[in-house]
Amino acid sequence: MATIFTPGPALQSNSSEQNRFMEKLMAKILSFYDEQSLIDVTFKVSNPTAVVPAHRLILAAASPYFENLFRGEQGNNPVIEINDIDSDTLERLITFCYTGEAPITVNNVGAMLKAAIVLQLNDAINSCVDCIMKNINGYTLQAAYTLERETQCERLKQKLIEYEIKNFMEISRGVEFLSFDVEKLQRILESDNLNIPREEDAYDAIKRWFNYDVPARQEPLPHLIACLRLTQFDADFLLTHIQPLPGCELLAFKAISWIREPAARTKISMRFTEPRATCEETFLVICRSEMNYKLLQYNKAEDKWQEYASLEIDYTNYWPILKDENILFIGGYKNGVSCNIVRSLNIRNKTWQNLPAMNQARRGHRVVELDGKIYAIGGLEGNKVLSSVERYTPSDGWEFVSSLTVGRFDASAEILNGKLYVLGGRNINGALKLVECYNPDSNTWTSCADMTECRVSLHVRVHKGHIYVLEKYSANQSSQSVERYDPERNTWSKICCLNAEWARIENVFSFDNKLWSFGHPKHDDISSVSVYDEDNDRWVKKCSLPNVDRYTYNIVPVALLSSK
Repeated sequence: MATIFTPGPALQSNSSEQNRFMEKLMAKILSFYDEQSLIDVTFKVSNPTAVVPAHRLILAAASPYFENLFRGEQGNNPVIEINDIDSDTLERLITFCYTGEAPITVNNVGAMLKAAIVLQLNDAINSCVDCIMKNINGYTLQAAYTLERETQCERLKQKLIEYEIKNFMEISRGVEFLSFDVEKLQRILESDNLNIPREEDAYDAIKRWFNYDVPARQEPLPHLIACLRLTQFDADFLLTHIQPLPGCELLAFKAISWIREPAARTKISMRFTEPRATCEETFLVICRSEMNYKLLQYNKAEDKWQEYASLEIDYTNYWPILKDENILFIGGYKNGVSCNIVRSLNIRNKTWQNLPAMNQARRGHRVVELDGKIYAIGGLEGNKVLSSVERYTPSDGWEFVSSLTVGRFDASAEILNGKLYVLGGRNINGALKLVECYNPDSNTWTSCADMTECRVSLHVRVHKGHIYVLEKYSANQSSQSVERYDPERNTWSKICCLNAEWARIENVFSFDNKLWSFGHPKHDDISSVSVYDEDNDRWVKKCSLPNVDRYTYNIVPVALLSSK
């Protein structure tokens, strides 16, 4: 006679007693299985031919597949044939029904997952997926993709998406990425935790995916572009890169309106207006006092600078540039000799790696990134002024490209509209006002209109489709001369002077939607940091940096910084 057992109050109140009872019960069931006692069903399996004994009650309780099988027409047969699972795999999963454990390895996980799906063993499926993700390098990502397609396993699909979100920079450069379906790519791009240093990296990935099959991907393109945090781009980027894309004109217009007309934002419908959690940025400053180097991190919430890491660097005049999760230190000056060394500091784990050396030693050079490639431009080798330019990619190393029209050092460089501009600097004839532009598509340099003044060690920033130039040292003691370049008209024009109290400007940054200035004021011994208050046309002083010899600056994603 069947009964329904409801635990009584006494048993409920003593959980340890209940646990002991369940442990003894399970131990007895396992002993029946080990001894093949009271067996009431045997599975006949091929490849290789074998028989696997079991107990109907245990299997039916562990799996809906077995429950339905035993309730069906052949459920009472003492021997049941299973033809789509090999004998070793079935035996492991039968054991799993008793113990909740199975010997899952990289070598058998594919067969185990497929069989677990057939047998509807959800816990075994989870264990298989965990094994795959734990050994993703050994098992290989490609094999995991293949297995996901073959099994249509939703849990594996979700775990792979989580992996792709975390490792997006690497994944988006792989061949498999080009075959991602729209739904999968959209799920990844929508994530607030997408691990990218800059929103531009997500845009670059979409463009790479789109260009792989333009005719078939024009229709879904706007849906993917809408997943970008468009308000984090400036208006020039939106006009140059987003508006020309098929079907994306309205998206660009809305984002530009949102940026330029704050009062109208409540009337503009946009999916995302805040930066991703992983794209929150901060300053990371490399500072030197004599030959002691440190990385200082800016704490925005507390408006203070704190040490992030100490650095072992035994040379100077290197040029640092942020590349993905690393700061690359390129070239420099050591023991009176120019260097061609390239070292990489991983920001997250604070470890160093040597990269391939440049073809030519350089100091006083400039380094920029364009389309994922690193360019080292001009500089000095000994006393020789260089016109050479070389480009680095991980696959090809350093390769020379077309040389500058005019060799120079202590110049500046900036990227605008997919082209590289080199401005000012000096050569054997003195300071220069010459400007030239490099087109990577044609590998050619073109002379542009000269600046209005000769400038050395200048600071340049792109803003709203123009290049703004501010010199490090002010020739005029009352103000800083500022001029800007219009690439459409190929003209320079002077604009209002920066009436700041700087004796020496170290750098100017656009950060957190504000203009930040770093440098040494005329009447202060410490290095100062100020933010421009546009509404009141004044500079507001922020927490100052320690007074040391030299600084170089990077803006990095907060997510890259170690919590240790």
